[in-house]
Amino acid sequence: MKRALSRRSLAALCAVGLSLPSFAGAQSNKVTIGILGDQSGVVADVGGKGSVLAARMAVADFGGTVLGKPIEILDADHQEKVDIASAIARQWFDEKGVDAIADLPNTGVVLALQEIARTKKKILMVSGAASAEITGKSCSPYTTHWTDDTYALANGTARAVVKQGGDSWYFLTADYSFGYDLETAAANTVRSLGGRVLGSVRHPLGTSDFSSFLLQAQTSRAKVIGLASAGTDTVNAIKQAREFGIERGGQKLAALHAFVTDVNSIGLATAQGLTITTGFYWDADDGTRQWSKRFLAVHGRMPTREQAGVYVSVRHYLAAVKAAGTTDADAVAKAMRELPVDRFGTRATVRPDGRVVYDIGVYEVVSPGASKGPWDFYRKVATVPADQAFRPLEAGGCRLVGQANAKQ
Repeated sequence: MKRALSRRSLAALCAVGLSLPSFAGAQSNKVTIGILGDQSGVVADVGGKGSVLAARMAVADFGGTVLGKPIEILDADHQEKVDIASAIARQWFDEKGVDAIADLPNTGVVLALQEIARTKKKILMVSGAASAEITGKSCSPYTTHWTDDTYALANGTARAVVKQGGDSWYFLTADYSFGYDLETAAANTVRSLGGRVLGSVRHPLGTSDFSSFLLQAQTSRAKVIGLASAGTDTVNAIKQAREFGIERGGQKLAALHAFVTDVNSIGLATAQGLTITTGFYWDADDGTRQWSKRFLAVHGRMPTREQAGVYVSVRHYLAAVKAAGTTDADAVAKAMRELPVDRFGTRATVRPDGRVVYDIGVYEVVSPGASKGPWDFYRKVATVPADQAFRPLEAGGCRLVGQANAKQ
């Protein structure tokens, strides 16, 4: 964490600094929220400028002010680099008077920023990173997690697919901690429901050729091939599985971490039949449809769950500031855990560990002929209730849980 910034990282940070207006010395008259994400890399379509738009929509829908103060949104690109993200966060907290940071893809970035935010007593609202450990052993009183985590994604997908008869699995797993977390959670669920895990193979991050891995999956004769990966790895695996004739051979693909934008880039002809779990789909109900169509009108693409999570988290943060009567992080963090969460008209709650819990939907990607129009990609096949979707509160190892129980 203390190593010097590379020339490239320093140049990028300087560029960020030059692009941001100076708010030093004026923060007592504003409530400032920073949107820190990937605006130029592999997950820019998932969050990026769409997350900034979502935050601005939340501010506008809240009324533009809180406690009689205007609400300011800053944004920056952390480029998936821990050193850049840490430097930006420190600058925002120390010089720009930022009260809270939202979005935050990349678990490594989140874990580093949690320590900075804990020291400086600032709020973090995570919608991008997916590791369940953010609210597990690494939990913080100042951090909340707003979108599906590795446990919920893997558990929801595996639970639904096994109940539909997919009781033997083989995993194609990205060779880093995120992939391991997805595979472990899904495998545990499969076994708990009486299914079998026939094996797994790990592939390097950024794999372009999945042929040898898919051949091993075919040879296993597992009914389900679980893709424990993200981004371009998942997209490439799905495309090449179609070329291999995986589904024609009777095997089913289950993507443990995929977005509506991934399906859009793959196309329904290739993605049809794929099982996807998500806590947000734009066409889920009237509330999600109304907001998503507003987002689409500006952004040109339907929102992902990350972008939706930014909107919900920013609105909830502002409601907590209003309820607490202050931007003091301890008071706001307490209010955020006490207030019910409005997720486009449906209710969610924030647990003591910072995990936001809600029902999870399991969907199957429809065929081109079954789609009724642009972005009509999913058909719901199951709902996993909140109390089953997320890891049990006591099982995560968060020290805040014991403290909360002791106060009751």
